[in-house]
Amino acid sequence: MIQSKTIVFITGAFVTHAGWAKWQTYFESKGYTTMAPPWPFKDAPAAELRARQPNDTDLAALTLDELISHYVGIVKNCPEKPIVIGHSLGGLITQIIVNRDLAAAGVAIHPVPPQGVFPYEFSFLRAGWKALGLFTDLEETYLMSFEDWQYAFVNGMPLEEQKAAYEANTIPESKNVTRGGLTSAAHVDFEKPHVPLLITSGSQDHIMPAHLNERNFKAYKTNGSVLEYKEFEGRNHFVLGLPTWQEDAEYILNWLHTH
Repeated sequence: MIQSKTIVFITGAFVTHAGWAKWQTYFESKGYTTMAPPWPFKDAPAAELRARQPNDTDLAALTLDELISHYVGIVKNCPEKPIVIGHSLGGLITQIIVNRDLAAAGVAIHPVPPQGVFPYEFSFLRAGWKALGLFTDLEETYLMSFEDWQYAFVNGMPLEEQKAAYEANTIPESKNVTRGGLTSAAHVDFEKPHVPLLITSGSQDHIMPAHLNERNFKAYKTNGSVLEYKEFEGRNHFVLGLPTWQEDAEYILNWLHTH
């Protein structure tokens, strides 16, 4: 059993850190101390952050290297090596933190793949290419439209639930951060031994398709480290807020207790 009782949740791109609230309550009820710190320049309600669009120059200038350093600093300041659980781009950061020997264990939920795991799936390209902001001003932030949100995050959900999820969660993003996912900032040494790492995916995820997450998992070289992959049926990219979120959390808890 993984001994650490501290969990750091790492949020992905495009959404507020408030999406971890139920997860924090669940894991705290199981005896863990948790935190879900926001990204730099994102510590405000979603509506307030959207009101700054597209002129939040501080957020627009944020890079992936700076974002990783932000979470590395948080992890290093924990009273013990924490369990790190990240979603989407937060999943990539989780893999990087695990790779740097800074965590007791890692869980990457539908993660953005590290450098070298090429995301060629059409649904990824359709859902994510606008966030790169090609031929647009990097000094302006990017805000996912509701139509793009429907495809990238909440496909398959009733319209009213899609709208409610958008209002509660969607916030502007730095194009510099999303572009960083294609650079050496997203590097992971797949041959290096590591603490237990679980990678999960969802069969209905458009922006991070299950097949892409499986290739991420298979990129790791067998070296005796605990490495597991789990695909959940029916999960889209809004996995943290779906009615099935507690089933996923329970699976992760059981995995932590058995490794």
